[in-house]
Amino acid sequence: MAEKTPEEMREAVLAIREKMAAAAREAGRDPDEIQLCAACKTRTAETVAASAALPIDVFGENHVQELCANSDAGAYCGKPSHFIGHLQTNKIKKVLGRASLIQSVGSEHLLTAIEKEAAKAGIVQNVLLEVNIGGEESKSGVSPEALWPLLDAAAAQEHIRVKGLMAIPPVNDDDAQNRRYLAAVHDLFVKAGERGYSNVEMQTLSMGMSGDYENAIREGATLVRIGTAIYGERDYRKR
Repeated sequence: MAEKTPEEMREAVLAIREKMAAAAREAGRDPDEIQLCAACKTRTAETVAASAALPIDVFGENHVQELCANSDAGAYCGKPSHFIGHLQTNKIKKVLGRASLIQSVGSEHLLTAIEKEAAKAGIVQNVLLEVNIGGEESKSGVSPEALWPLLDAAAAQEHIRVKGLMAIPPVNDDDAQNRRYLAAVHDLFVKAGERGYSNVEMQTLSMGMSGDYENAIREGATLVRIGTAIYGERDYRKR
């Protein structure tokens, strides 16, 4: 599957929106409460700008240099951008002020570094805490058990506001197992919200990608991150 044309992107987004709405209704939820995040890794500013005219709520960037380039080029056309990839501490300064939400905070080390840079900049940065629900060594994020000390640490920061959780469940052809992982993340999301911290507001549960976003919505996701199904296959030779 090659990279999609603008018309193919339009058709793809409309089809995704229909599936999102159907999954929401199946779960007794309001389709309007679920956001579509376009994961635009490796896409050109022109492609991102073309997709911004479509019913996409927010753009998700995996790489700091691409966030900077697309932001500076005005490719998001006024729509918000989130940082969804692995964030190195030496690049936090470039993300602050560009990404309205950092979705991938999965360690106290990163949390502390964001707090330090946000304090210097005089801003409050919204974040999601990343949970490694499958315990995979290849993925970042904290274990379900380690979420609680990370949440405690985040709640103590003056320049950070926790807005929810993010997770990438293991790739799994077993539909039932996939839903168990997603349901487990939702359970953590609910429990985190019950802790009653003044600067923790569980608004966003970011989970579900091109292969499992319908299941994610059925299990409580409020934001799904979709790249390939919108844009087509990535051409990594461009980077």
